[in-house]
Amino acid sequence: MISVDGSLFIQIGNFLVLIWVLNLILYRPIRNILLERKEKIVGLEENIDSFGKEAGDKDAEYHAGIRSARAKGMQEKEKLIQAAEAEEKAIVGKINEKASADLAKMKEKVAKEAESVRKELLQQVDTFANEIGQKILGRAV
Repeated sequence: MISVDGSLFIQIGNFLVLIWVLNLILYRPIRNILLERKEKIVGLEENIDSFGKEAGDKDAEYHAGIRSARAKGMQEKEKLIQAAEAEEKAIVGKINEKASADLAKMKEKVAKEAESVRKELLQQVDTFANEIGQKILGRAV
């Protein structure tokens, strides 16, 4: 059987001192290290989340910038196309005006030449008529 004497109280005291010393030397530092590690992991997870959000924001900003640049480029392209079309119309209009002026000059020149030739032929009509009459009749008219 178990005898309860003074050594039991010494062992209980020894046990309590041992727990207190182990707690002081071993358990507390291990618990502190585990707490620090947990805090560090939580901090890293928060950093990862914030970096993920930043990356998502920057990606969205990048795509928005690309869309904006494309829209601006298309507007510039349209402006250039409109300017080129206006310039083309102006050039074609000038060419048409010049061609019309040249055509009018040519028509006028041809009309003058035709009029001068007609006048010359009218002056020579009597001569040609007499010559044709002589050839047909075979005698002088």
